[in-house]
Amino acid sequence: MLNRGYAYTTIISTKYHGQTLLSHLASLYPHSTPQAWQQKLNNGEVTLNGVTATGSESVTLGQTLVWNRPPWIEPDSPQHFEVLFEDPHLLAVNKPSGLPTLPGGGFMESTLLRLVQKQTPNANPVHRLGRGTSGIVLFAKTPKAASNLFASWNTSKIQKIYRALAQNIAQYDSYEILTPIGLVPHPLIGSVWAANPSGKPSKSLAKVISRTTNTTTFELSLNSGRPHQIRIHLASIGHPLVGDPLNGLTGQPLENLLGLPGDGGYFLHAQFLKFHNPITGEQINLEAPLPSGFSLHQ
Repeated sequence: MLNRGYAYTTIISTKYHGQTLLSHLASLYPHSTPQAWQQKLNNGEVTLNGVTATGSESVTLGQTLVWNRPPWIEPDSPQHFEVLFEDPHLLAVNKPSGLPTLPGGGFMESTLLRLVQKQTPNANPVHRLGRGTSGIVLFAKTPKAASNLFASWNTSKIQKIYRALAQNIAQYDSYEILTPIGLVPHPLIGSVWAANPSGKPSKSLAKVISRTTNTTTFELSLNSGRPHQIRIHLASIGHPLVGDPLNGLTGQPLENLLGLPGDGGYFLHAQFLKFHNPITGEQINLEAPLPSGFSLHQ
């Protein structure tokens, strides 16, 4: 799908004051080399405070930097979802693996948000799942429902249960995982979320559902909502997800065959969501059927 392009906007902070624009762009967006950024500058794609930039300028605190990325063909992704629940206030859908929840990472139009809003323009997601993660995504259809759900999302009022297919055979039947999660260096994109002793407190509860000769299927519930928490937590106890292109045995990025957070191929499914309707108070118990890939690999 050819999208409409996108304007990436940032404000120059104190940290970058005095850098040349070219070096700033290369450090801010390390996916492109300085030579590639100079070509984008030569093409007139970058402005600084509204003026087309050359790259030789020194950036100063408070300036507005805009990269007007031309339209590009987005990678293929599923273009469907299943409605699990709907009332005047809420919409819950089953997202397929491979479809981003929100714009980002090369996807602007091919997202669950765009697909849902074509049918329900006032629906906005209360949370997000990684592109490779399948399962329940909850949308609010009114500002009041959204506000109430945001306030209680990472509390015991909302029960989120996931199914994960992981590498290696679990020694125990259950685990309380408390590995802190924070940013660590990544050579392709600057930094990624991973196990980090100085990161933010995180808590997952993992229960073994089944074992094979070289895999373990876990059921997990979250007591915090850190980015990629399940992938990082299981990896940190020696059980990276089957097919995970990013996380190694310690919860750190793989040293070889470097992957990116948005890459798919792993098996993680948001299976159950239990909560009270923030407007009516009724108990809602949602379930998204497991994708066929889980049974094929078990």
